[in-house]
Amino acid sequence: MSKRDYYEVLGVSKDASADEIKKAFRRMAVKYHPDKEGGDETKFKEVNEAYDILKDAQKRQRYDQFGHAGVGGSGGGGSGYDGNPFEGFGGFGGQNVHFDFGDGGLGDIFGQFFGGGSRQQAPQRGRDLEVSLQLTFEEAIFGVEQEIELEIDQECLHCKGTRVEPGYELETCPTCKGAGQQIRVVSTMFGQVQQSVTCATCHGRGKVPQKVCSVCRGKGTERRKQSVKLKVPAGIDDGATIRLSGRGEAIADGQRGDLYVHIRVKAHKHFTREGDIILSEEHIGMVEAALGTDIDVETVDGMIRMKVPAGTQSGTDFKLSSHGVPHMNGNGRGPHIVSVIVDTPTKLTKKQKEILQQFTAKKSMF
Repeated sequence: MSKRDYYEVLGVSKDASADEIKKAFRRMAVKYHPDKEGGDETKFKEVNEAYDILKDAQKRQRYDQFGHAGVGGSGGGGSGYDGNPFEGFGGFGGQNVHFDFGDGGLGDIFGQFFGGGSRQQAPQRGRDLEVSLQLTFEEAIFGVEQEIELEIDQECLHCKGTRVEPGYELETCPTCKGAGQQIRVVSTMFGQVQQSVTCATCHGRGKVPQKVCSVCRGKGTERRKQSVKLKVPAGIDDGATIRLSGRGEAIADGQRGDLYVHIRVKAHKHFTREGDIILSEEHIGMVEAALGTDIDVETVDGMIRMKVPAGTQSGTDFKLSSHGVPHMNGNGRGPHIVSVIVDTPTKLTKKQKEILQQFTAKKSMF
């Protein structure tokens, strides 16, 4: 009996993408699985064989060029369907067929049906918060203490987060009898299966208030304003984020979330920054550059007198050590680099032109 075309077996076109082939295989494998009522072991094996070839780019190329002869005729069926994305599932008919549903969602379903899920609820945690804090250039360089105002969910002051009206207690959940889980029967392609789900009454806690808090209505939290003091370290840069553990929103029977503060630094009219280096420019005249001069330079530490030697060319950099950005990972500071720009005059008086012409003439004599 001649083999059917593999594309026909999976119900896809010959130009189908790898993702389309994978989805088609999963659909057909579920449809024909022999353990399922109405399943077909022969067709299931055929589907596995087709997928084993078409999922492999090299095998698929050989199959497209030479047909079944290009892949040895058997399509790799004797390999136990190695590489099949369905891994870890029991065999049939002497075969060991594997299953791995990957990102298709079916893996989660099988995990719930066959004990893959845990009955233990993950610890609950309050919501993380994000805020932006804008600093001046100087505040980022030297550090600053700021107070951030927030309006967030915090522990209910009336019930202290217990969800119970003062004078009353928590009692065992009448629905799940304290287990925090309920068992329900689900109809699946494998028949009736028991599934464990979180109790809808106590939400997995196992206990419920005798009387819910009259302020928070059993939530355990209430919306209030909160001031958070933040010490911004010296040397912090634009775009940095500070994490304040446990300063996010509260939640009943769980830990508070975190607060993430995103730093934004205003541009400075005179300085720019590159890591721990501060950069600036100072302009001097052509004569000052030729003869040399002393100039006042603005830094984040105030005005500093800097010597410009004679013959300085435009664009020359001068380094002012320890006037840059403090190192966040240690002691000391980076430098302040001053670029000296020599301004060439655009308008000269007649006398100034004569002087320059005389200077040029004398220079040519040497």
